[in-house]
Amino acid sequence: MTRDSNFPDKNQNNDHEKTILPVIEEQLRVDKKVVEKDPIRIIKKVHEEEVPVTTPYFSEEVNVEHIAINKYVDEGALPQIRKEGDKTIIPVLKEVVVVEKKIILVEELHVTKQQIQHTSTENITLRKEEIVIEGLHK
Repeated sequence: MTRDSNFPDKNQNNDHEKTILPVIEEQLRVDKKVVEKDPIRIIKKVHEEEVPVTTPYFSEEVNVEHIAINKYVDEGALPQIRKEGDKTIIPVLKEVVVVEKKIILVEELHVTKQQIQHTSTENITLRKEEIVIEGLHK
């Protein structure tokens, strides 16, 4: 058996007994590396779909009715434009010369508006995206 000089024999007589212990140190080294795992493929698909869209819209129609009146009116009290409900009444006047000048209310225009709803249908193209993920296994 070989005796290590760093470890004295316990049987050896020394004034002072010394024991020398070696010190060991461990070191850690960490490395990183890129490892390719299962690769994937991402596919984007665009679907188009034609969708009919019905849109309401409004229009107005005007109805004009001629109402004959043919009566004399005073110059100081000429009829004015007026409203009766949803109807607008517009007096139409005419001057006539007789031995004396007089004004005749010839007619009235009765104007009524009414709102009519219509619908229109158009085909509109809508797009929708879809994502598909595929795994590529080695």
